[in-house]
Amino acid sequence: MAARQTSAQGAPLADKDAGAARPQPPARVCVRVPATSANVGVGFDVLGVSLDLFASFSFSPASELRILGCDERFRGSDNLVWTSYLTACRELGATARPLEIVIDSPIPASGGMGSSSACVVAGIVAAQLLSGHGYDADEALDVATRIEGHPDNVAPAIKGALVSSFVDEDGSVCALRWNVAPNLRFVCMAPPYRVLTSEARKVVPRTVPTQTAIWQVGRCVAMVQALERGDAALISRCCHDRLHEPYRAQLIADYERLRATSYAAGACGFVISGSGATMLAIADGDEVADHVAAAATAAVEGLWVRVLRADDRGTTYEVAGPDAGAAGTGAAAGAGTAPAGAAAGAAPRSSR
Repeated sequence: MAARQTSAQGAPLADKDAGAARPQPPARVCVRVPATSANVGVGFDVLGVSLDLFASFSFSPASELRILGCDERFRGSDNLVWTSYLTACRELGATARPLEIVIDSPIPASGGMGSSSACVVAGIVAAQLLSGHGYDADEALDVATRIEGHPDNVAPAIKGALVSSFVDEDGSVCALRWNVAPNLRFVCMAPPYRVLTSEARKVVPRTVPTQTAIWQVGRCVAMVQALERGDAALISRCCHDRLHEPYRAQLIADYERLRATSYAAGACGFVISGSGATMLAIADGDEVADHVAAAATAAVEGLWVRVLRADDRGTTYEVAGPDAGAAGTGAAAGAGTAPAGAAAGAAPRSSR
């Protein structure tokens, strides 16, 4: 059976017959959500970038809640995927059903790469699809922001690429998207310890001098253009945060060593990913990125290091119909249709 047609934003297109009944909910939903890095240095609580490392989530109706693929302590009713699904069902006015949820996530849990945001987004998208409501990226973003409290991770997770976002006075989210130049690589470095987001928030000053705000705004705008153009020289000039990184760096034991090591190996930028503890070196091309990754690995024992590219698709999904014979796909950005039975979206670009 041919794949169900979807719009460029992944939402099912309206039936030609305006009076047609809503299609039956699918029997199974698979959602793939990319890792993300918030802030990108100078875009504190504003910028976020989607990376080509993906967490996969499978949802099937069951007689009782079953959660597989994660530590035993996360398999209860307080699991973030499940609670996000419940929240989305309430907001949709849909009936929540017991599910079997299978999680396959390579995103480090040490913090800073959007592991929790991936769970939130997956639960919301599953609620939309399993209720027969249909995928709505903007609605998913609004709900995810209310759950997370801010859109800097969930916006790129849903939309892909580089996103600047803010919450309007009515609670809706405005998210602007740019593709990241293909020459840029992001060397992700996750240490074997965590920095609690609550602690990272506490150390950031509540007020800043006007000159600091001016410094930051100018460089934030420049960073957007630098990433879009792939301008390594401009990244080097504008990748110097004064709002949060000087304070959060004190919570990350290996920050100074890895920053110095990365720049010495040729990186054009170095930032704390989100609130940490993960750090991100920005490199121009594969050769420099591989050199940075090797130097970082040698510098700190037990460091998780991956060379990633920006992901331009965001969240994708695959559904199987009530008879388990039909499959459809959709994406937050990019192609809207695929052959029946195909995985949602193209295979991820290789991660080094």
